[in-house]
Amino acid sequence: MARASRLTREWRCVTGALRALKATTHIGRNRSRVFPHVVAELAATHGDRVALISDRETFTYAELDARANAYARWAKANGVAKGDVVALMSLNRPDYLAFWVGVTRVGGVVALLNTNLTGAPLAHCVSIVAPKHVVVGAELAAAYAEAEARVTHQPRPQACRHGGEAQRGPRADHAAEALDGAPLPPEELPALSIDDRALFIYTSGTTGMPKAANINHYRLMAISHGFMGVMGVRADDRMYDCLPMYHTVGGVIAACAPLLVGASVVIRERFRASAFWDDVAATECTMIEYIGELCRYLIHTPVSAGETRHKVRLACGNGMRPDVWPTFVERFRIPRVLEWYAATEGNVALFNFDGAEGAVGRIPFYMKRKFPTKVVRFDMEAGEPVRGPDGRCIECAPGEVGEIIGRILNDPSKPSMRFEGYADPEATRRKILADAFEPGDRWFRTGDLMRKDAQGYFYFVDRIGDTFRWKGENVATSEVSEAISVFPGVRDVNVYGVRIPGYDGRAGMALIAPAEEGVDLQALHDHVRRSLPHYARPVFLRLAPEVEVTGTLKQRKVDLVDEGADPARTTDPLYFAHPNENRYAPLDAALYDAIVTQRIRP
Repeated sequence: MARASRLTREWRCVTGALRALKATTHIGRNRSRVFPHVVAELAATHGDRVALISDRETFTYAELDARANAYARWAKANGVAKGDVVALMSLNRPDYLAFWVGVTRVGGVVALLNTNLTGAPLAHCVSIVAPKHVVVGAELAAAYAEAEARVTHQPRPQACRHGGEAQRGPRADHAAEALDGAPLPPEELPALSIDDRALFIYTSGTTGMPKAANINHYRLMAISHGFMGVMGVRADDRMYDCLPMYHTVGGVIAACAPLLVGASVVIRERFRASAFWDDVAATECTMIEYIGELCRYLIHTPVSAGETRHKVRLACGNGMRPDVWPTFVERFRIPRVLEWYAATEGNVALFNFDGAEGAVGRIPFYMKRKFPTKVVRFDMEAGEPVRGPDGRCIECAPGEVGEIIGRILNDPSKPSMRFEGYADPEATRRKILADAFEPGDRWFRTGDLMRKDAQGYFYFVDRIGDTFRWKGENVATSEVSEAISVFPGVRDVNVYGVRIPGYDGRAGMALIAPAEEGVDLQALHDHVRRSLPHYARPVFLRLAPEVEVTGTLKQRKVDLVDEGADPARTTDPLYFAHPNENRYAPLDAALYDAIVTQRIRP
């Protein structure tokens, strides 16, 4: 039985990798064929077959290509030349994809702005890419208008509306409707190659200001074609896409990969947990794409008719927590989960082809040369990989936690190992680890802590910024979250480290969103003591109605870390793991002062 299981595992890994390689090896052979060309080819092949479906509009393959041609003409009419940037801030809809395909068709670069940003962060995202135009959906016009005055790039980009009823100012969608959807004459199109930049996709900004990652046409082709291969997309498939299209997962993997074989994509403006399964069933989707905490939200929703009547054959995504995985698969009857790990801008990609619960992927020994990826020892205090007496990094032993890194090579025969960097050169520099194992080598720093077992499986531990040190030990917030999230009455939890004046390191703090019935704090205190080592137990609790997340469902921590455990900084109820009372005691100003002055030590 063990041998059969091992053989099955190896077979799935090999066949999955071969599908990905088969789908992507042609990209480097025809360097002038880019994704906008692929869309035109798909239109010629599939014509009236439905490509993109939504409540706003539905496009066949031919209509998608024609709409992209109209936007290409709009870009040219508005002075967009090869290399010029156009920013797009719009809610999910088929026209979103048509817009950036059209602009990139004439050599423009489209910056996909996060629709949740406002004020200074939004102005920052616009300023760092220096666009000629910013196209803003009508629903987001007020947010951009407030941020526009803070844009530092000069001259400021021209704002253009998309959608809505008001006629004030130019509208890109109206202009496109008046333009020809026929293919542009070859002499009006610039020469493009896979090395040319196509998109800017921003990091989520859970810590600090977002960074604009350079996405060239090779990466765009590799992501879309690679995921088409690993998912084994069929022409009769239908993908359910409710993830933000300004992000790689919702905007490229889910929206583009299925199109390559003539499949369809159902696009929704946003994720709605209560309606998710009924909508998936009603639209007859066979694949769903997930990210972050989406699956955890779903297992906490009331039972719905659609959750077991759907036709889903594959759930593909990243970030499904080990404590969620078995419940998700069993309750919703998911035949197959394809978990993966990758960074929008990075060169490390891992796939869990055999469904090993909790693993983000595996690189067998016979594929190590093809995917040079290592886990290296990391110094939490210094925030840097550990170097030995020879000045070189130290690879972790099986089971040891460290930072995962990927070898950077500018070899035309190995384009997947490149790192294109960010719009900000300094941000690019900070992500490169030089002279790690030999003079002159360069590695991409993912900023993620992982451990790898003896069989080559990788397990995500935490973001480096999320892991903190307390009482001389490193604490992974994911480990603490998993322990607390299974406790009755805990609907959601966000764990982070906070500084206490006069103490070394950072103390653990958990923001808990209780379920309707509430949470028994005494029982939770006892549960935490049984489940976690002393240094990992949350010193402080904070109760709140909701755990705030980014548009890609990543938990927000920056403001929480800044507010810390000081009762003067929040109106939320706070509690302290009182060492003398063996409970979570209400934390007021007097008790906090006693902790800070070390009359009571956590």
